[in-house]
Amino acid sequence: MSQVPVQQGSQPSNQPSVQQSSHLTGLLVPLADRTLLLPNVAVAELIPYRAPQTSEGMPSWFLGQVAWRDLRLPLLSFEAASDGEAKVASGARVAVLNALGAREHVKFIALLVQGIPHSVKVDANLAPASAPLAPLELGAALVNEQIVKIPDLVALEQKLADAGLI
Repeated sequence: MSQVPVQQGSQPSNQPSVQQSSHLTGLLVPLADRTLLLPNVAVAELIPYRAPQTSEGMPSWFLGQVAWRDLRLPLLSFEAASDGEAKVASGARVAVLNALGAREHVKFIALLVQGIPHSVKVDANLAPASAPLAPLELGAALVNEQIVKIPDLVALEQKLADAGLI
């Protein structure tokens, strides 16, 4: 972190400048049919895709349970959860997301992604994009000349809860 310029006679400050605080770090997360923009802190870890432990009679968006550290996490397809299709392509990975729904017993959920997310600096004045929104999408934005979707992670977690999967 750089320091704010110091004027003569003042003490150095370790506080970020106003200009620095107007930028946030996000992750562009590639899916089969769209790219999501997530806050950097939403992703706990990216792990290789391994076939999940599945059960009969589950929703198409619920892909099963995956092992991570000493936990079993629900793995879901955002595409299928938002009225699309679940696809596992070569290069698929699993993004372990920090749960946001304030459930004591749920700290993480797993999301199928198609490739490696890329870090991007986004301005606080993110340019909105005119694009149709699917269920579980809060908005669309233009980042590096690409339309990205902003997911509703709380609603995604609630979808798991409503289905009795967490």
